[in-house]
Amino acid sequence: MKIFKGLSGEIEIIYSQFIKNNILMNSILKDTIKAVKNAGKIISSFYLSEYEVNQKGKGNPVTEVDLLTDSYLKKYFTERYPDYGWLSEETRDSKERLNKDRVWVVDPLDGTKEFIEGVPNFAVSIALIEYRKPILGVIYNPITKDLYTAIKGLGMKFNDKKSTICQKNNLIELNILNSRSETKKGLWEPYKSEFKELVPFGSIALKLAMVAANQGDFVGSLQPKNEWDICAGHCLINEAGGKLLSTESKEIIYNKKNTLTRPGLVAGNQIVVDKFLELSKINKFK
Repeated sequence: MKIFKGLSGEIEIIYSQFIKNNILMNSILKDTIKAVKNAGKIISSFYLSEYEVNQKGKGNPVTEVDLLTDSYLKKYFTERYPDYGWLSEETRDSKERLNKDRVWVVDPLDGTKEFIEGVPNFAVSIALIEYRKPILGVIYNPITKDLYTAIKGLGMKFNDKKSTICQKNNLIELNILNSRSETKKGLWEPYKSEFKELVPFGSIALKLAMVAANQGDFVGSLQPKNEWDICAGHCLINEAGGKLLSTESKEIIYNKKNTLTRPGLVAGNQIVVDKFLELSKINKFK
């Protein structure tokens, strides 16, 4: 009886901590949804209008919209969560984040090229990581108003409805969302006959969100991505019952000193991810 009581007490403590954590995470999610929708208003107010565009590097544009959105999000989150770290594409990086258990990983406007071209395939992408793994992900398309959310252990939602990943298991049945630039470079030619269709699409964050919500079957990228590009989408994929790995079959962790994830990544249900990775090994040695 004493052993039973002891175990019962431990279970009660664990359950109580679980409930408290869920309440906290749902509160953080509520704050994050408010933030992405406000950020979306900033972005949509400039869409198809005039704004300043500069280049961070060859083929890497940044607009005043990216910077305004980033400024709003940084102020919003750092004021509400001063003990959390901050990593964003448009904020100068600080080593301080490396010592934080929890870090916001943010892309204020993923798909800047599409935004400039007037193609509505871009999104606000916000993730929260704890001990290098994503525990919350929110991705929002400000033009379509599509909202993708996930909390670790509590599942993934698309526009507030539970969603799970595509369960097709044969590559030839799948539509794969892949990079427009990678398609133009011919990087996907060796895989073209293996899939039902290759669908070139913009924002990697939005591609991951769409596959998590079963709006696409599979995501692949054969070139490096930064943490802010994929972190929120990684949480969505996980909570939709899928898997995201590097193209070297490695787990991806976050809040690294070097934020670039190499050499590429794939995401989908666990069976097709494994099948593609085996296929990529074969192609690599051809």
